[in-house]
Amino acid sequence: MALLKRQQFLMLSAVSAACSVAAFPLQVLSAQPQPGGEGVQQMNILQAIILGFVQGLTEFLPISSTAHLKVVPVVLGWGDPGVAFTAIIQLGSIAAVLWYFWPDLARIIKGSARAIALKDYNDYDLRLALGIILGTLPIIFFGLLIKKFIPDFDNSPIRSLSAIAIASIFMSLLLGLAEQLGKRQRNFEKLTMKDGLLMGLAQCLALIPGVSRSGSTLTGGLFMGLERETAARFSFLLGIPAITLAGLVELKDVVGAGLSSDAMIPLVVGVISAAIFSYIAIAGLLRFLKTQSTWVFIWYRLAFGVAILGAISAGLLKNS
Repeated sequence: MALLKRQQFLMLSAVSAACSVAAFPLQVLSAQPQPGGEGVQQMNILQAIILGFVQGLTEFLPISSTAHLKVVPVVLGWGDPGVAFTAIIQLGSIAAVLWYFWPDLARIIKGSARAIALKDYNDYDLRLALGIILGTLPIIFFGLLIKKFIPDFDNSPIRSLSAIAIASIFMSLLLGLAEQLGKRQRNFEKLTMKDGLLMGLAQCLALIPGVSRSGSTLTGGLFMGLERETAARFSFLLGIPAITLAGLVELKDVVGAGLSSDAMIPLVVGVISAAIFSYIAIAGLLRFLKTQSTWVFIWYRLAFGVAILGAISAGLLKNS
């Protein structure tokens, strides 16, 4: 019991560290950011490192990187870094996933190619690859709808702090329900293409800021009867195409809009920072979920959402 509490305390401490940065004097950190390109706020290198840390730590934990990348800089007085910056530094997280899971990815790719050549369509690696592809289609579809019909999504009410807080609270309750009802009987070798599609649909919820891509897919996996570690591992693999596409699209738009060299350097630093801390988060979460439940994240998400709503009500934060 003492070991369990210590592990949960260490994990929660790491998660909350991103928000506790707000205790540093703002004068030490930087001045207010200035525009550095369409959709991206110019920032200094220290800001980029800190936001890369926030992105890396929260992308793969079920607590929403988008929410923390919006809340932390707002609390620090830097302003919202924007959807474009958020999507671009996620490329660092993708680099970390590729780095961590490269042996698995190489096996899946080689196994799928061999299965196609042999016309062995029941091959496990091929079915897993098809499951990832099927699971990516829903978020591409709905993501394109948002980009077409909500061109000013960066400033839409759905990205307000109150909306993020409500989403965080709702997902904490949903993940708690999945913890209670999930049977956790199926391991990684028992995944099917249907699992890929269902988890892909769950992944679409992450288009709502504050939901968390990792949180929605982990929740979906638990409802589907997957073991916690299996659900997390498949969630990471499923996220590779979706996060990569989102990051590359935003990077293309930002570069096309004329990103200044002064803004490019911190952006690159942010990507590198996100890669390093993402790798640490992936390894830590998988190790944690082998023996522990997700309740530490459930309570954190609930407290995070309540704290934001409380700060808004008290006038400490502007609901922007």
